[in-house]
Amino acid sequence: MKNLIYVFIALLVIYGCASSQGEKKLETSDPLSTSNDTVRIANDSLEYEIIIIEPGYNAFLNSIARPEGYYSQNYLENKNRFIVPEYNQRVLQPFRYNNNLYPQQIDYNSSVDYGYEVNYKLYYYFVYFCRKYNQRFSVPTRI
Repeated sequence: MKNLIYVFIALLVIYGCASSQGEKKLETSDPLSTSNDTVRIANDSLEYEIIIIEPGYNAFLNSIARPEGYYSQNYLENKNRFIVPEYNQRVLQPFRYNNNLYPQQIDYNSSVDYGYEVNYKLYYYFVYFCRKYNQRFSVPTRI
């Protein structure tokens, strides 16, 4: 009888481990999974590249953000012109701002014409960043 109880407990443990592995497989096969959410923007003629690795950003861009063309390029450039330096200042102050949120500076030169797509995706990264991490910049980010 004592051995039967041990066998029963061992079977419960094995069943419990097997059922949790099945749940993990369901999570990774979910089409809305954001584990590999990377947005890359590149232009070889201007020699720049932006890589945004932020879980949920791509889904945010496709579902919540205003469509491309809603704001003018000039509007987006003006927003980025003020937000990027403030973001970079926060990178340089790791004791005041969380260095996990601000890992590295953004090299954005406001005198360079990066085009609409770069300015659009950069601005909406800041909108997403503010919403997700409850951050605020001196220039308001809105949808």
